[in-house]
Amino acid sequence: MKHWDIFCTVVDNFGDIGVCWRLARQLAGEHGLAVRLWVDDLESFRRLCPEINPAIDRQRQRGVEVRRWAQPFPAADVADVVIEAFACELPETYLAAMATRQPRPAWINLEYLSAETWVETSHCLPSPHPRLPLVKHFFFPGFTAATGGLLREAGLAQRREAWLKDSANAWAKLGLPPPRPDETSISLFCYENAALPELLRAWSEGDLPIRCLVPEGRVLVQAAAWLGLPGLAPGARVQRGRLALHALPFVAQEDYDYLLWACDLNFVRGEDSFVRAQWAARPLVWHIYPQEDDAHRRKLFAFLDRYCADLPPPAAAACRALWQAWNHGSGAAAAWPDYWQQRRDFTAHAGRWATKLEGSPDLAGKLVNFIEKLV
Repeated sequence: MKHWDIFCTVVDNFGDIGVCWRLARQLAGEHGLAVRLWVDDLESFRRLCPEINPAIDRQRQRGVEVRRWAQPFPAADVADVVIEAFACELPETYLAAMATRQPRPAWINLEYLSAETWVETSHCLPSPHPRLPLVKHFFFPGFTAATGGLLREAGLAQRREAWLKDSANAWAKLGLPPPRPDETSISLFCYENAALPELLRAWSEGDLPIRCLVPEGRVLVQAAAWLGLPGLAPGARVQRGRLALHALPFVAQEDYDYLLWACDLNFVRGEDSFVRAQWAARPLVWHIYPQEDDAHRRKLFAFLDRYCADLPPPAAAACRALWQAWNHGSGAAAAWPDYWQQRRDFTAHAGRWATKLEGSPDLAGKLVNFIEKLV
């Protein structure tokens, strides 16, 4: 059995650890690999996996050995495969040990997801270390056969459809009653967004009854401020006009899927929830992680070009308008009515899009195959 090490630093918003934890579980559970996940922030990790004990440096969860990435770095045997997630920079002592190990380990830099065309030519490229006899290969998740694909565990679509067959029970698992027949359910998971107050106001003043489900986090603080409240505890429900806002607890990673599957529309952020929203086969609005040099806008437009290609022109235009306004921080309220008028097109398209993506190999499988060829 090959041993894999995955190194992850928790930068800001759970996205990095979310991807790494999902990948680690799949490599161990579906591919029978011995996986060790090094994480520098176990307290944040616990939000996604409640079984994690932040006081323990070494523990086993869901078939994965979880280790605290401490300073100084503890003595550890070098694995056969080393994944440096999102250019997190390996510990110097571990890197030096990699250089003396025989045979040399396979070294992968798992990059951020992008729909840009340039990632196809950069995927799997080697990068020799400037000082040590080591070669790192770049592995790019993506939406085409020339990239690393997307994280998707086996049987995901079947589990989603089986779960949705009993919608009342599905909502009960979320601690909520089923929506009324005329009510639209929207999940809201985003970074702080200047466009949020105007969108909430538009929903409250609109003709459509909307149930907005907000998981615990920073956006819930912003929503509470818009309501004129000092805060919202999980379980709280506040009615403003046609808008019913529900505060939800932060749930374990796999339980978040249930919310995405059940809602009519999902606002998501970053990378992990963005990919899971696509597997949910529901309409979505993406809040991409903002970058200082506006590189995120190029990534946003590149994905919109792919996602909107098969939409009818009016729906494609409405999708672009709302997504761009949401990421710009203004204009979302003005874009909303036209967007939601196209909801039937978006719902049908979301199902076709998920089916199309499901026809390609998943990221974990492609990564394992690449390593087998490499070594």
